[in-house]
Amino acid sequence: MRVAVAGGTGVAGHPLVEALTQHAHDPVVIARSHGVDLLTGRGLDAALEGVDAVIDVSNIETLSRKKAEAFFATAGQNLLAAGEKAGVRHHVLLSIVGIDKVAIGYYRAKLLQEKVVRTGPLPWTIVRATQFHELPQQLLDRTPGPLVLVPPMATEPIAVREVAEALVEVVEGPPQGMAPQLAGPRVEDMADLMRRLLRTRGSRRLVLSPRLPGAAFSAMANGALLPTETGTRGTQTWDEWLDESPR
Repeated sequence: MRVAVAGGTGVAGHPLVEALTQHAHDPVVIARSHGVDLLTGRGLDAALEGVDAVIDVSNIETLSRKKAEAFFATAGQNLLAAGEKAGVRHHVLLSIVGIDKVAIGYYRAKLLQEKVVRTGPLPWTIVRATQFHELPQQLLDRTPGPLVLVPPMATEPIAVREVAEALVEVVEGPPQGMAPQLAGPRVEDMADLMRRLLRTRGSRRLVLSPRLPGAAFSAMANGALLPTETGTRGTQTWDEWLDESPR
């Protein structure tokens, strides 16, 4: 099967392309570095020629709701329109568990992205997953200085390669609407993960995790980003991932 991967060079996209190849599919990478621009539509029609299905794992790194909504709405609409023109039979979107319960800008934008898919012209499946094992490092990279402030956040992190395998299984089947949620094997606290990561790296940066006012921070602390239903659960723990990660 010929499968286009929007965001195919990113954190989720690269292992997804590898997983599709290992399962004898023909992946098509949709990314600016491959001459395809989701925001302008440049190269999309050519990239989707002969494609049977699309998996959208594209992303934007921003805390701005306005910027995130502009990206996800425009990219999603362009991708769906080009997919309809190409005769794509299945559109799969990777989303995030709990985004309807935590009212922060990026999650509001992901909800908009889901709406674009649900109301679009193609048969669809939306797969919500919990945070990737890589998130603590990403958060640390975005927070310079000796002090790291992170509100309490319950998470059930999952290996991105296991998400990739699950997405391959989904795209091989028929469109199913909202798919069962993906999550990791164990509930963790985000601040604790960051402290463990810093110790392993030999860093003396200090992580503080005070309770902050507001409904969104309260929801994250009380498990709003944890799965609420049965579904596929990853097997690799965060500590096992850390042991395998380069120092």
